[in-house]
Amino acid sequence: MTSGAGFTIEKVAALAEASRMTIYKWWPSKGTLAQGGYFTVVAPTLAVPDTGDIVADLTDQLVAFVHLVRDTSAGRVISQLIGQAQTRPGAGRGLPGALLCPRRALAVEILTRAMAREQLRSDVDPESVVGQLWGACYHRLLIADLPLTEDFARTLVDNLVRGLR
Repeated sequence: MTSGAGFTIEKVAALAEASRMTIYKWWPSKGTLAQGGYFTVVAPTLAVPDTGDIVADLTDQLVAFVHLVRDTSAGRVISQLIGQAQTRPGAGRGLPGALLCPRRALAVEILTRAMAREQLRSDVDPESVVGQLWGACYHRLLIADLPLTEDFARTLVDNLVRGLR
């Protein structure tokens, strides 16, 4: 995590056998480097499937996300990254562009294909759907009194998709 005393750009540069300047060229801060490493590790778990069944695909992806952030240290890390992005200038600079935008684009593409297959109404706004599904999960992740459960994820997809059809 970015606040870890043992995590320094100098140590990363030494392990990578690169100069500090090279590290800073690609990651302008310790926070963006930590984000990049973290999201590289969790990317396979957060991949959005496209099997042709939009309900199953959204449910599988949201349940995988719930397990990742609830059952591993990933939840604490992502909460801290989000928190730091709110309170430290530049801490979240790489978060939206490098991670969230490509992942959102993939989810939007899958929803758009589901619309073409007539699994969803043609007037659905895929960007809003992505925000509603993942935003609700991030909300529960950040509010300790609200449980982030597999049942919540399944109900969320079910309620939303019913309205989208």
